Amino acid sequence: MSPGRAVGLLLGVAADGALGDPRRWHPVAGFGRASHKLERALYRDHRVAGTVYTGVLAGATVVLGLVVERAARRSPVVEALGTAVATWAVLGGRSLAVQGAAIGRELDAGAVEEARKRLPNLCGRDPRALDSAALARAAVESVAENTSDAVVAPLIWGAVAGVPGLLGYRAVNTLDAMVGYRSPRYRRFGWAAARLDDLMNLAPARLAAALTVLGAPVVGGSSRGAWATWRRDAAAHPSPNAGQVEAAFAGALEIRLGGRTVYEHGVEERPVLGDGRMPDAGHVTRAVELSRVVGGLTAAVAALIALIRGRARPPLRN
Repeated sequence: MSPGRAVGLLLGVAADGALGDPRRWHPVAGFGRASHKLERALYRDHRVAGTVYTGVLAGATVVLGLVVERAARRSPVVEALGTAVATWAVLGGRSLAVQGAAIGRELDAGAVEEARKRLPNLCGRDPRALDSAALARAAVESVAENTSDAVVAPLIWGAVAGVPGLLGYRAVNTLDAMVGYRSPRYRRFGWAAARLDDLMNLAPARLAAALTVLGAPVVGGSSRGAWATWRRDAAAHPSPNAGQVEAAFAGALEIRLGGRTVYEHGVEERPVLGDGRMPDAGHVTRAVELSRVVGGLTAAVAALIALIRGRARPPLRN
């Protein structure tokens, strides 16, 4: 049994926590630039064009991951290092915490305009007309959803499928963020990216909600409330995955999420999740703390899965 993958995942989590995203030459940013260029070449207002676009980009990253994984399996040390670098590249835990905590501090200080300017670093909502309460709600919802998308899901895919899982998941999730909108331009073209992202997040989102229930008391939250709100309200959300963790966070923090949500491409009326009061700056800070707890629990789960997978994996044959 080689512990290389498990060790690499934990090293990658540590690197993300200590260093955050690379300041220059970030591979995800490079992937985004390549995606924009391919979009200009392939764009048609049709699902087939979007499916080809998604397949080419996601497939290329999986192939790259397979090459790295194949080479790394010859040595546990190389496997650990390759997995660590890939994990660090795809995780977004530190960046999520830094931006969320900053919004919490700005709202607490009454610096609403600064919080408005920062919100696009967390989500794609239009912040211009949001007051302090609406900004707090948007921040908590975004921290909850991104805990699943940027921390839990990549770690679980890395544990199950190694470097190809890490890179492939991050590619799909990035494409969903770029073209997976229900806007006139992307309603058809972005359909494949959005549906594939939904599929890849089905299990991780539910694990994120379960770990929220488990970790809620660490931040003074309610496990009972997280469980009850998750089971009662999650299915009402238009997303099959975002509602899972947002409902769990709402119950854990004993607040109410959902309602009118304004994007540049239009307005959505979201269902109400939870039955507490509206969130404030303090809840944003506690949401960030809860996100960190869920991330730590996920790292332990992912390492355990990787060890089990390594035990069952056949040795590499030359």
